[in-house]
Amino acid sequence: MPAVPGVVSAEQVAATGAAIARMQTDSGALPWFPGGKTDPWDHIESAMALSVTGFADEAEAAYGWSRRTQRPDGSWPIEFRGDVVVDANTDSNFCAYIAVGVWHHYLVTGDDAFLSAMWPTVDRAIDLVCTFQRPDGAFRWAQDHSTRTMFDEAQLTGNASIFHALDCAVSIAETLGHQPDRWTRAHAVLGEAFARRIDVFEPPSQHSMDWYYPVLGGALRGDVGTHRIAERWSEFVVAGKGIRCVSHRPWVTGAETSELVLALDALGDVERATELLASIQHLRDPDGSYWTGLVFSDGKRWPVEKSCWTSAAVVLAADALSRTSSGNGIFRDVRQREVTYSNR
Repeated sequence: MPAVPGVVSAEQVAATGAAIARMQTDSGALPWFPGGKTDPWDHIESAMALSVTGFADEAEAAYGWSRRTQRPDGSWPIEFRGDVVVDANTDSNFCAYIAVGVWHHYLVTGDDAFLSAMWPTVDRAIDLVCTFQRPDGAFRWAQDHSTRTMFDEAQLTGNASIFHALDCAVSIAETLGHQPDRWTRAHAVLGEAFARRIDVFEPPSQHSMDWYYPVLGGALRGDVGTHRIAERWSEFVVAGKGIRCVSHRPWVTGAETSELVLALDALGDVERATELLASIQHLRDPDGSYWTGLVFSDGKRWPVEKSCWTSAAVVLAADALSRTSSGNGIFRDVRQREVTYSNR
């Protein structure tokens, strides 16, 4: 069980895993909180934390939900409420993330049968996602499911996450003996866009995810990644409290802080990563779960919810820092594939 000395104990991480498991529905879905919405991306992040904390059966039930709810074209609706589809449209990043979760669960468990069983789901999803790629390498963010009209904007955070997902998808394919040439090419061209033509994406917003996600997803590492983090550090980091979700608001959030921990760990900046993980333990509830955020100007938790994915992000950060599970490097070890498709 992951543990970070002086920050969070193995017993505490185990309790967080149990808190996530308690939020799981009979269908295998992992909603934001009991009675809340389920989206395909946060569902997978929560499943990853279950894998790390020893809830393998519950994690596989979550992947079973993903397998059953995938549509014939390889997509998932953006939002469910229970078994009801609330938003039927397609988010390319949401659909891609299945590859990250499946590869992570395989790394943690070594379960060949699981990887083979999930292959058709991953294959359909990533093939669909590749249809969202523009000629400049960036991925369109969404599609109207009823008309099949794609929205042309390419978002920084979503594309960085897709970069990570493509890397995991290629690893899955290679492990199973497939030749994922299309996916490898898509990954390389997207990596080139981040490295040489980052202006093809929508301009960075005031949300912290647009700041650190290109590092977290593996598109920018080394000196370039370190410089990117340094550029807006003072804008987002609140000493002793975590990081702001939005730059101009006095609101720190546990999930974004934990993701920055993972990004810093990937850069080798373990000391600051550990300090940041320690800084959000004020969000921990006695039942092991984590509150979503804190408005530090008045000391009030907001929203007043203990989100499944916030707890999951903390678990994944603790696992990365402690090098505990066999999947602890899922964010750190993104391969920097050689770019061979320049100026296209």
